[in-house]
Amino acid sequence: MPWSEEQCRGAFTQPFFAAFGLMRGTRLLAYVSVYHTADELEILNLAVNPSERRQGLGRRILDMALRVARKMGIEKVMLDVRAGNYPAVSLYQSCGFVRVAVRSHYYSDTGEDALTYVCRLRSFSATGADCAKNHSR
Repeated sequence: MPWSEEQCRGAFTQPFFAAFGLMRGTRLLAYVSVYHTADELEILNLAVNPSERRQGLGRRILDMALRVARKMGIEKVMLDVRAGNYPAVSLYQSCGFVRVAVRSHYYSDTGEDALTYVCRLRSFSATGADCAKNHSR
């Protein structure tokens, strides 16, 4: 379930919250929001406008977030994804994320499981062009 406007506003007041977007003019095409500490980043949301899907924007915004994390010295990236979100699962796996846990009945709106993924950034190249080719799995 997407965040409410109140949740979004609240997140932006937190010192360890960040969000990045891909824009075309004034139109938001995709975004990723994260919480971070000195050595760990959690991807909270990654979304692509439905009319813009299947154009590589999800990979592009994820790659950008991983590059920024690497430059910040972050070593570990974590996220939860709905078990039935096959396009997202495929994207994360192709970018080196490894499933480490299943959270049964995690999503209250549907009771769907969440899959927890982790990516280690040790060998991620900040100059590479594709997350799938630039860090170890």
